[in-house]
Amino acid sequence: MKLLGAALAALFSRRTARSIARVLPPLRVSPLAARRFMRRALGFDAPFPTLSAALAHHGFIQIDPINVCGRMHDLILRNRVRDYRAGALHEFLHSSARPGFEHYLPGRGILVAFPLTAWPFLTGRMQRREFTRNLHSGRFTPREAKLADHILATIAARGPLTSDDFEHDGRARSAWGTQGTLTKCVLEKLFAHGRLLITSRRNFRRVYDLAERVLPPAVLAAPARPEPEVRRWLVAAKLRQRRLVPLTRAELHLVGDDVQAVTIDGTDCPTLYCLREDAGHLEGTASPAAAPAGEVRLVAPLDPLIYDRRVTRGVWDFNYTWEVYTPAAQRLRGYYALPVLAGTELAGHIDPKADRGRSRLTVVSRRVRRGVRTRGAVADLAGFLGLK
Repeated sequence: MKLLGAALAALFSRRTARSIARVLPPLRVSPLAARRFMRRALGFDAPFPTLSAALAHHGFIQIDPINVCGRMHDLILRNRVRDYRAGALHEFLHSSARPGFEHYLPGRGILVAFPLTAWPFLTGRMQRREFTRNLHSGRFTPREAKLADHILATIAARGPLTSDDFEHDGRARSAWGTQGTLTKCVLEKLFAHGRLLITSRRNFRRVYDLAERVLPPAVLAAPARPEPEVRRWLVAAKLRQRRLVPLTRAELHLVGDDVQAVTIDGTDCPTLYCLREDAGHLEGTASPAAAPAGEVRLVAPLDPLIYDRRVTRGVWDFNYTWEVYTPAAQRLRGYYALPVLAGTELAGHIDPKADRGRSRLTVVSRRVRRGVRTRGAVADLAGFLGLK
């Protein structure tokens, strides 16, 4: 048995070495070239004409319910989709055309908006969850199974419903560690298993319906992709989402033929990778256009541009942490501080808060490099939110 294990390990090592060997020699670029590449590749220099184009380009958009100065997905999309309006992502997803859907990014537990092409890469893991022991997304207890049958039958008869539409006094612990209703717990499991999907939102509350009444039949009929394809797809999705990322040895083994290694001169940034189809936009193969002079943007805390702290620190020389879950006494920037993108620099942060009672956007704190004017960017955000 030990000999067999050693042989398999050696085989994997040889395969990994061959995969890594297929990666082209690293491109050496300056931090400025990397910054220009990221702006261009992530849609900051030329907005996408439609939501559909942005979703296809990025592969998914992260969804978050917190609404301090706009919700995360809206703050991400307002910087890259022409004429984007707050709430437009969910209007798009839940329109009669059903061009996409909400579900969790496999292995991460992060709710995102997917295009329909993602569905067959998710269904295999959805089905397997029904047999795992995970408390929040795994198999049902006998009590939960009885309630699940009731929920499915009720939705089948009455149509789309929220958790508030069911009367049940059972309690359960949520995935966040808080006490909630058993109904919400069972609805969450049915969603995780793909038996119910989110069909709309009411004041951002999830409205569930049977999967067969949410997605087109052709999408539901697509066979689940094999797990090796799913793993490769997940690495490719990370590359498409952020465009310049570090990869582990195992991830590189899966996508070695499709990526270009990149080293950033004069920094301690780890070796990064981009898709080979994007490599032509890096300096040395093609000169990217400079960012608009004097342009200032407020960047979402989980924007793909700054999602990986190592890349943000190495490429942009900017150390940023989203502090919404940091105890108040330990925050350095603020509860919902937005980084300030000034051309090809991250020049500080602004911590805005919507005062909806007074219809105003207030700035709780601000720390921005001297000479960077942020008044217009703050006014733009206020206008986006319908505030003064």
